[in-house]
Amino acid sequence: MLLSDKRQDYISWDEYFMGVAMLSSMRSKDPNTQVGACIVSEDNKILSMGYNGFPLGCSDDAFPWAREGEPLDNKYLYTTHSELNAILNYRGGSLEGAKLYVSLFPCNECAKAIIQAGIKTIIYDSDKYAHTPPVIASKRMFDAAGVRYYKYEHTDRDICLHV
Repeated sequence: MLLSDKRQDYISWDEYFMGVAMLSSMRSKDPNTQVGACIVSEDNKILSMGYNGFPLGCSDDAFPWAREGEPLDNKYLYTTHSELNAILNYRGGSLEGAKLYVSLFPCNECAKAIIQAGIKTIIYDSDKYAHTPPVIASKRMFDAAGVRYYKYEHTDRDICLHV
């Protein structure tokens, strides 16, 4: 085999890290929305991962998963988003200059944490809430803080895991 005979159909960094984010989302127990995040260093090393769910010590069976109803009876006061979980799960030093791969565009609360953590690039899959105030505010803050963001470009490749 020649040195130039390397395999040509390997996945790109974006495919790899978005795949990790998507796989992380599968850990979420939320019956409606599963979101995963993967934080990556500037030299393409995975630093941390997260998914949306309840904080440690808050049982998945004792807190509500509903989206509707009284404020204390729905998930919104209790869940931690994937991006914040990934930031909080990081046990290393600084996240300055890191990239964040996430399956859903970050809300305004996560945007604040992303900016404060020093993350400089967001690669997202879905932006289905682009018209909502939390996402509009996120983009405004990202633009002001110099955080670059772009949509993940799907390829025609089927990537499947065999178990």
